Amino acid sequence: MKVILVRPRGFCAGVVRAIDIVDIALKKFPHPIYVRKEIVHNRAVVENFKRQGVIFIDNLQEAPPDSLVIFSAHGVSPAVRQEAIDRNVHVIDATCPLVTKVHLEVHKYVRDGYTIMLIGHKEHDEVIGTTGEAPEKITVVGTVEEAATVKVPDPNKVVCLTQTTLSVDETKDIAAAIKKRFPNLVSPTKDDICYATQNRQDAVKELIKAGIDLLLVVGSRNSSNSIRLCEVARAQGVESHLIDNASEIQPQWLAKVRNVGLTAGASAPDYLVEDVVKYLKVRGAVVEELEVIKEDVSFALPRELLSVETTPV
Repeated sequence: MKVILVRPRGFCAGVVRAIDIVDIALKKFPHPIYVRKEIVHNRAVVENFKRQGVIFIDNLQEAPPDSLVIFSAHGVSPAVRQEAIDRNVHVIDATCPLVTKVHLEVHKYVRDGYTIMLIGHKEHDEVIGTTGEAPEKITVVGTVEEAATVKVPDPNKVVCLTQTTLSVDETKDIAAAIKKRFPNLVSPTKDDICYATQNRQDAVKELIKAGIDLLLVVGSRNSSNSIRLCEVARAQGVESHLIDNASEIQPQWLAKVRNVGLTAGASAPDYLVEDVVKYLKVRGAVVEELEVIKEDVSFALPRELLSVETTPV
């Protein structure tokens, strides 16, 4: 059995930044430190921070006044920011800069009098936060069928934005359906799509071209981009499984398989991938690497982390 380990995989720049923010906060500020929602959608990352004393909360009412709360990489609405002020909690914002860019675009188009079609999944944390920027002006569209029925006040003033963790391939049919309804639609740019989401899906397509019989994706079940990697493979007729770690691999998956592709979602740490490699090597696998795209993206840390001395905990 051959295992093809593809790059890029795993952490994107936004995830690295978010995790670094929590790591540094743990060293610089008194404990406990609270994080609103999961800092990133990965079970191992969240459990590791819990072991270090981080408290994950679903809403700000769970954080005492004067405590430190970190907002997750997926972003929050203005209502949540105002609640933080009202409750007198100190905030460090780990929102991915690519998500922040979409939030700023929302305000620009609202000022210009547009109705916004947001392509995405209604229950995703990022979409909830983006919608909260202008709830009366944003309609979330998740399918071609929804695009066919949506209504707007002015058909000539419609703009289309996207959840960043979707790929160009995922959004193109919905965007085309919206464009068909509203010919003067202002369409999204590729810059609104997370580079990491697109790159990891393109890498999976290259794995399929290399002739894999099975794709293993390391990632958690609430990770949108990890789920999409499996779907890309299945759409091409390749069996695919999403796993949190090596212990979830079922031996029957590997029966009669000659070539296994291995990747990871944008919030999955590489040590989990290395554990899968070890698991497969013990079973006789030969591993080779395939680099499809070289990534060199990084994001600056918030100024709050650059201006204080380390505080004993």
